Amino acid sequence: MRVPYADFNALKLPPGTEHEDDFALLADIFPTGYHGAELAQVSPGETVAIFGAGPVGVMAAYSCLLRGAAEVYVVDRVPERLKKIEEIGAIPIDFSKGDPVEQIRERRGGDGVDKGIDAVGYQAIQPGQDSEAPSAVLEALIRVVNPTGMLGIPGLYVPTDPGGVDPHAREGRLLISFGKLFEKGLRLATGQCNVKRYNRYLRDLIIAGRAKPSFIVSHRVPLDEAPVAYEKFDKRVEGYTKVILKP
Repeated sequence: MRVPYADFNALKLPPGTEHEDDFALLADIFPTGYHGAELAQVSPGETVAIFGAGPVGVMAAYSCLLRGAAEVYVVDRVPERLKKIEEIGAIPIDFSKGDPVEQIRERRGGDGVDKGIDAVGYQAIQPGQDSEAPSAVLEALIRVVNPTGMLGIPGLYVPTDPGGVDPHAREGRLLISFGKLFEKGLRLATGQCNVKRYNRYLRDLIIAGRAKPSFIVSHRVPLDEAPVAYEKFDKRVEGYTKVILKP
């Protein structure tokens, strides 16, 4: 395999295997999760709602806690994912049990949160349904984030989606409550993660013992089991939250 600009993309690591699994996550999900917290400008003492408890959502929650957030709510419906959220000190919200925005408000005495992160993207589904609803998470964030708050959107949105649920979705167009977004004075930041912006600093947090993102790894399997692991991860079964392949 030829890797263009491999020397540019390489990250220098200390010798030994002490943090091997932690360092593996610097290639993508740890920086991307941190990117979500950076987009939302999460600061110490703030409250955050994160939609999606896949690997990026979990890393976003972990990053918010590293940045000093007081309360982090994470919305999903997969039990293993929600359990992982609870283990790191965040608050799991199961959207199969009701409107996640109302669940968060109820826990907060009617209040919303300071910041919101979309770690789902255009493949979101509407609570109570199994059909795709590309704007569902954005709508929920507009509802749950307090006026003048900030939305960070590392979740993937595409300019074209041939499998979109309607003509607008196929062209990457979403119907959202922009009037409510404007009325509340919400700010938003989007975009894919520039991994190199964060990976050196996150590496040093790992080396210093301040961060250990490998808690998310549920399975370590040899390379020949990769197809089965991918399938189980995709179907969100048997606790496959994140897999590391060991050739």
